Amino acid sequence: MIFHKTLIHWYLQYKRDLPWRKTTNPYYVWLSEIMLQQTRVAQGLPYYLKFIEAFPTVHDLANANESFVLKLWQGLGYYSRARNLHYTAKYISNDLKGIFPDNFSDLKKLKGVGDYTASAIASICFNESTAVVDGNVYRVLSRYFGIATPINITKGIKEFKALAQSLIDDKQPGMYNQAIMDFGATLCKPQNPLCNECPFAQSCLALANNTISSLPVKEKKTKVKKRYFNYLVLKSPNNTTILQERTSRGIWQGLYQFPLIETLKEVKDSKVIEDHSVFKSLFNKEASLVLYNIEPVVHKLSHQHLYTNFWIVNTENASGQEVAVSDLEKYPVPVLIANFLNQFFY
Repeated sequence: MIFHKTLIHWYLQYKRDLPWRKTTNPYYVWLSEIMLQQTRVAQGLPYYLKFIEAFPTVHDLANANESFVLKLWQGLGYYSRARNLHYTAKYISNDLKGIFPDNFSDLKKLKGVGDYTASAIASICFNESTAVVDGNVYRVLSRYFGIATPINITKGIKEFKALAQSLIDDKQPGMYNQAIMDFGATLCKPQNPLCNECPFAQSCLALANNTISSLPVKEKKTKVKKRYFNYLVLKSPNNTTILQERTSRGIWQGLYQFPLIETLKEVKDSKVIEDHSVFKSLFNKEASLVLYNIEPVVHKLSHQHLYTNFWIVNTENASGQEVAVSDLEKYPVPVLIANFLNQFFY
């Protein structure tokens, strides 16, 4: 059995009908690949359609306001992807005159484009024989070949890249790469893979050795950090509130939020908040403060969990830049804030 022939035969029968597969335009392929990093197709597809409607060319994306790009991205998470997307669009539009690099090496130099994305674009758009390796590929190869090398260490990354490269169909690398990604996403799934329907079942080592659930192997994750957020939500008689842009590097850079007080532990006592310098800089002593949520809202990111309290501030006098509640939808905000807005203001 030749691995790539079996895989492509399966793909031609069962491939998913996805809009970015109907083109070899590198702009659309690049956009889809950036969006689908750490994102399921079902979640990413509506965003992709919104983006190509708003930005039909790389020049349109390059000329857009970053705040608008982030607003359209809102809900996809990992916002650095959107900022890098915008930065790279401007570089391609202005410096490269709208022409994408046509090979793996030059594609990988673009900001936000790593080995996987460069391989996908190079193979699909320019027929370069360079193999993709993502979570789906790790899973398929580790199970089929019975490889227990951790996929998140240097040795594992090199081993799987070399193996993937040795298996690719040099005559149709783009189709092969899309086939193995689809195979991992729809058949060789993380949980409950469809082994009874698998064309590789007779030769899969993980199936033979009953190790499907333990592959691929990952070394223990970095310890998750707990952070405690306290948002000050102004509720004024004029139906305004205060939003501030997160300008520092880190999570949610470029997004908007309510004034924030971060504490070392969860706070239930309003006096602790009222005595904080952030509160005093925005509100006078006449402001009343009420905790909105009984239990903290827990928002989980990859390496940190945010325990969040929303404090409602009622006052006629505030020192911050106020925003009309009717205009809040114009601002890009984290999902944590968007969910609160939907509950409290809308």
